[in-house]
Amino acid sequence: MLKKLLLLLCLSSLVAWAAPAKARKAKKATPVAEQTVEAPAASADSDDGFMSVSESVAPAAKAADDDDEDENVEASTAGMTAAQRQDYFARKKFEEEQRLDEYANSERRRDWLKDRLIFEIGLGSRMPFMGESGMGMGMGAGIEYITRWHIAAFASFGFLPKVKDSEFDYMELEGGTGYKIGINYYFFPKIPIHLGLSASYGTVYFDHDMEPDENGLRSLISVKGFQFDILISYLSNEWYYLQFAFGMYYAPDLGKAPEKNPSFKKTKDSRTELEDTYASRVVNKPDGMDKTGIVFGVTIGFALPEFFPDDTEKRRRQREKERKNAK
Repeated sequence: MLKKLLLLLCLSSLVAWAAPAKARKAKKATPVAEQTVEAPAASADSDDGFMSVSESVAPAAKAADDDDEDENVEASTAGMTAAQRQDYFARKKFEEEQRLDEYANSERRRDWLKDRLIFEIGLGSRMPFMGESGMGMGMGAGIEYITRWHIAAFASFGFLPKVKDSEFDYMELEGGTGYKIGINYYFFPKIPIHLGLSASYGTVYFDHDMEPDENGLRSLISVKGFQFDILISYLSNEWYYLQFAFGMYYAPDLGKAPEKNPSFKKTKDSRTELEDTYASRVVNKPDGMDKTGIVFGVTIGFALPEFFPDDTEKRRRQREKERKNAK
């Protein structure tokens, strides 16, 4: 019985000793930033009379960090000559500017489209027309301005050179010029690849008369109309610009009656020589030229920087200017 009482007493003493130790250990593990102490007086904008230790020691911690940074700089430059110290600080400044430039570039990616003027050259439907025979793609140049709302206005002027007929060496295909004006709307301004929609008016289609004149020249048949394209463009904050266009044209003049249709010509009836008849002017097209069709084109260009940059872009350009002047 006595042994049981002594054992119970020892166990009670052990439990009584372990409880405060456990509490002390938990208190020690609590982060200092989470502990609060009572302040002598509450500030005017405070809801109570308590403030966190982290808030009270923040200025001191910042001052300590500055002191540590100064000590690190002094330690890094210890034993250096004046030229070495100058080179060290120049390198530190350059690294800081590089970091700021990276931030500026990341901010610049907010919109790579707005206020951009682009000079373009290309082949195909936007420069400015497609065709059926001979040289099937027009060559041209254009200009485009993208506003900050991602709506762009463009105009292009192109030409077809005079070339030999691919089927008959003794015939030539007449050359010509064309134009196009229109508007584009671009999507995805924050990435370099932009999807766009385009609507335009101008020279959209051409072909050549199948019957040459006395000089062996097959005259050009060009038609005005509307065009609608899907655009896939590459444009970042750099100068280069690339665009592919796929779409269709609609030439209402080619849907008119033969006497008003440019793809037909008037002839005399060989039997009576009194009645006028209308025959197609194009090869293998008894119904004349199609008033709708598929078109495509490719364009490259030089994109000027943003005309109305934000503050971040202005700072980036200023640092670039300072670096160039320092060289």
